[in-house]
Amino acid sequence: MKENAVITIISITIIVLNMMMIIVLDIKNAIMMATMAEVTTVTMAEVTAVVMAEIMAATMAEVTAVTMAEVTVVVKDVAAVGAGCFNLINN
Repeated sequence: MKENAVITIISITIIVLNMMMIIVLDIKNAIMMATMAEVTTVTMAEVTAVVMAEIMAATMAEVTAVTMAEVTVVVKDVAAVGAGCFNLINN
């Protein structure tokens, strides 16, 4: 009888330890998943911010260059028209 009781106690102890190990592993996996999700979210936010800043800078530079080129053409045209009018008036 005592041997059966000892075997039963040892079996229950092993089962309880296995269950505790499974719980610990589940908790560890949950923490790892949460950490990975947070790292991924932060990294994606940072990458998005940097990419958006780069795109904005490139776009603004391009828009500025095109606008300045167009303004220069218009100013030259106005200057040419003004010079032509000046020549007409003086002749």
